Amino acid sequence: MRLNADPDKLRDSFRSASPFPHVVVDGLFPDEVLEKVLSAFPDPEQEGWRHFDNPQEKKLGSLLPMLEIEGPVACFLSAMNSAPMLEFLEHLSGIDGLIPDPYFGGGGLHQILPGGLLEVHTDFNWHPKLRLDRRLNMLIYLNKEWKGEYGGHLELWDRGLKRPEVSILPIFNRTVVFATTDLSYHGHPKPLRCPAGTTRKSISLYYYTNGRPEAERSAPHDTLFRRPTEAS
Repeated sequence: MRLNADPDKLRDSFRSASPFPHVVVDGLFPDEVLEKVLSAFPDPEQEGWRHFDNPQEKKLGSLLPMLEIEGPVACFLSAMNSAPMLEFLEHLSGIDGLIPDPYFGGGGLHQILPGGLLEVHTDFNWHPKLRLDRRLNMLIYLNKEWKGEYGGHLELWDRGLKRPEVSILPIFNRTVVFATTDLSYHGHPKPLRCPAGTTRKSISLYYYTNGRPEAERSAPHDTLFRRPTEAS
């Protein structure tokens, strides 16, 4: 699959980005590829979704059996776990030896209905099955004709949890890649305001390494939600 960006030209932006290493790339994938993925994206009413409905998250996440059914989706996910994609992400991030997750634990397809949200959090840091350290997230948005007033912005928060430094509108063929550590606070805490019948659609891919820098180490943990008011 053709990737419409030079990772080496993105690396400096990635490394120097605040509040933590990240990059936003529009049009990374051929539109026609994502059009096929979007056409096969399951409706919320279809079977195969895991429903999250609690004060911290109101969203739908895909279950693996559903992914095996959808041809274009399965092909795309396979490409995201392939050597060319890993090499692209290694050059972009400077993280060598990236390993994909064939189980798509916590990843795959996501969609959020009107009123849904995802509170500010840091991600789980350890894959218990693969026994690997989570290092990099790639989020690919599939929302055509998405308006700013709908909300759903991905917010990247400062280390003190006082404010979002970056707000990213989840429009079609916009990709966000960011390093994941115990200080990479992100989410979209404002309830979604899109019209009924519209959902915020995305694909999440997580990448791992065998070990990580000593300064980033912590005990294995699940997703850690933090309300901004908890900042000290």
